[in-house]
Amino acid sequence: MLADSYGRVATDLRVSLTDRCNLRCTYCMPPEGLEWLPKPELLTDDELHRLIRIGVTMLGITEVRFTGGEPLLRRGLPGIIAAATALRPRPKTALTTNGIGLARMAPALAEAGLDRVNVSLDTLRPDVFERLARRRRLPDVLDGLAAAADAGLVPVKVNAVLMRGVNDDEAPDLLAYCLERGYELRFIEQMPLDAQHGWRRDTMITADEILDLLGTRYDLAPDDTEERGSAPAERFLVDGGPATVGVIGSVTRPFCGACDRVRLTADGQIRNCLFAREESDLRPLLRDGGTDEEIAERWRAAVARKMPGHGIDDTGFLQPARPMSAIGG
Repeated sequence: MLADSYGRVATDLRVSLTDRCNLRCTYCMPPEGLEWLPKPELLTDDELHRLIRIGVTMLGITEVRFTGGEPLLRRGLPGIIAAATALRPRPKTALTTNGIGLARMAPALAEAGLDRVNVSLDTLRPDVFERLARRRRLPDVLDGLAAAADAGLVPVKVNAVLMRGVNDDEAPDLLAYCLERGYELRFIEQMPLDAQHGWRRDTMITADEILDLLGTRYDLAPDDTEERGSAPAERFLVDGGPATVGVIGSVTRPFCGACDRVRLTADGQIRNCLFAREESDLRPLLRDGGTDEEIAERWRAAVARKMPGHGIDDTGFLQPARPMSAIGG
């Protein structure tokens, strides 16, 4: 198992397939983008297959989520997914995407065995989308959501980040849009993971504020029908249910004590937390003849050092050197 010293066991592997992205969201990166990882530093498809196999068959991983950057930019993505879903025991699989290109790729992803998708959608207004993402691609995202549902990649989950004075007035409209189409909406507090290090807690829309905004149109009640467990979202019944909306209060309502995630970056680093400042490099073992057991042991040792929490409230908190696009969601 991938156990840490606080009794948590990692069973959810987040695999970043690339640090590249085709949007330039203001809460993630500057307008000009970032310096991407050189291709030789990226894990190959075969190296990814091997690490996922080790995680699933030797270390107790039961769910694999493919992230980025933007994972749809990774060539060979359906083959990577198919290799994961062919493992026994078969892990659950998911993909977190900005939705650009999903309309075209959804059928192939479903055929490869992908179970479901999470798609980022922060606004329904084209002008606000361009302001946030610095691209005119809102129709592509909406088409991608519909294609994912048509391909059976359900439940389709939608992730939204509210920015003060930009799109915070759209919370009820976003929920209405998702309810009409059967999507599961989850609002996420903005986190200090932007490349510009411009995040400020006093300007962030908090979980409490999100609930207040939704409460102007909907009646919300905590969903006690199932255990939350390690799920990051607090779920609320909308107007008595059965539909729900989720709120992920990573900053103001941290869930570190139940965290079951471990992250693999596109260049082969193991990270225990989005906000970790230390990584464990598996790539040398992969490329220098390390055995599966040697790789597994280094992975176990990395997870054993996991900190008790992300430390955002600590006076000495520092953002990680890598931005979200290079870590993987």
